[in-house]
Amino acid sequence: MTTHASPAAPPDTVLADEKPSFFRQPKAVWATALAAVFAFMGIGLVDPILPAIAENLDASPSQVSLLFTSYFLVTAVAMLVTGVISSRIGGRKTLLLGLGLIVVFASLSGLSGDVATLVGFRAGWGLGNALFVATALAVIVGVASGGTATAIILYEAALGLGISLGPLLGALLGGWQWRAPFFGTAGLMAAAFIALAVLLPATPKPATRTSLRDPLRALGHRGLRTTATSALFYNYGFFTILAFTPFVLGMDAYGIGAVFFGWGLMVAVFSVLVAPALQRRLGTTRVLLLTLGALMLVLVGLAVAAGHSVTAVVVLVIASGALLGINNTLYTELAMSVSDAPRPVASAGYNFVRWMGGALAPFAATKLAELYTPQTTYAVAAAMVLVAGAVVAAGRASLTHAAEV
Repeated sequence: MTTHASPAAPPDTVLADEKPSFFRQPKAVWATALAAVFAFMGIGLVDPILPAIAENLDASPSQVSLLFTSYFLVTAVAMLVTGVISSRIGGRKTLLLGLGLIVVFASLSGLSGDVATLVGFRAGWGLGNALFVATALAVIVGVASGGTATAIILYEAALGLGISLGPLLGALLGGWQWRAPFFGTAGLMAAAFIALAVLLPATPKPATRTSLRDPLRALGHRGLRTTATSALFYNYGFFTILAFTPFVLGMDAYGIGAVFFGWGLMVAVFSVLVAPALQRRLGTTRVLLLTLGALMLVLVGLAVAAGHSVTAVVVLVIASGALLGINNTLYTELAMSVSDAPRPVASAGYNFVRWMGGALAPFAATKLAELYTPQTTYAVAAAMVLVAGAVVAAGRASLTHAAEV
């Protein structure tokens, strides 16, 4: 169903007419959102222990960064098959399958004896993550009360909370032993599996089965293609900050965890509370262009501060969380509403493209620093975010008139 912006709102505001009912949700929504928190904790979980993993497994920063690259590369490619699976076995079974895979591969990650094995198990973890994340968004959108906008805010709240708690858990457990965060995550995901098995009712299978080509066909829509392409370059900047900065901070696991806990809180607060307000006031694409411009400046600031002022790096990283939180919400809303493709199909196509940025950035960022300087790494990320903004500006018409396309 295509939603139309309120006449009183700016013409490029997406989903602004839906009145949220944030706290009055079915139990199934809260169970799915809680499981999503645990799933998203897996993204930042390894952040505080990256230096410790490099030291204990005798690996370079670029080798350790492959923990992110393998995870997101498999996540991206697997997005193309999530719809195929969920349309055949149903959303509930797909969620449980994804959670089960995460439990298995998180546990195996904790048993790894070398970095190559760990990278391989993180790839399996990424498969489980893809099955869960893509389906969770579709389930929440389908079940939540208050409309699509409220469902997306719930989803982004889970993302922000998970991203903020992930580094904290990684620091608390990783400060004791670098393997512990992996086993801790496996335990949390097992608890989420049980909660969903009990609280989430069987979801009906879609009337039409999704094919492997459907997400790629959906990207033929200019608005969705513009959103996904811009998000790819934006995610390069996002994951440069997340995956590379621990090596710049020069802190132990507790220090890195504290920095990225603050960063994650900013992501959560600004995605839930600030993004909708700015969107209603200024319109989606206008806010997106402004925040992408501000993020580019933050990355330029990091390029200047890296190697010179740890305090400045900490402040800029935490500040970037505010911009990332706003952008995450806006990109997700655009992806879910800008085309006439079914939401699970649009989500799969969008996530296939955007997670490629998450796969490329960690390895490229650390390799650039090894070959050149940390300043080069952040400067390239700033250029990527500039490209993200240019893509939005060039395709603005397809986003502005999303309701009529």
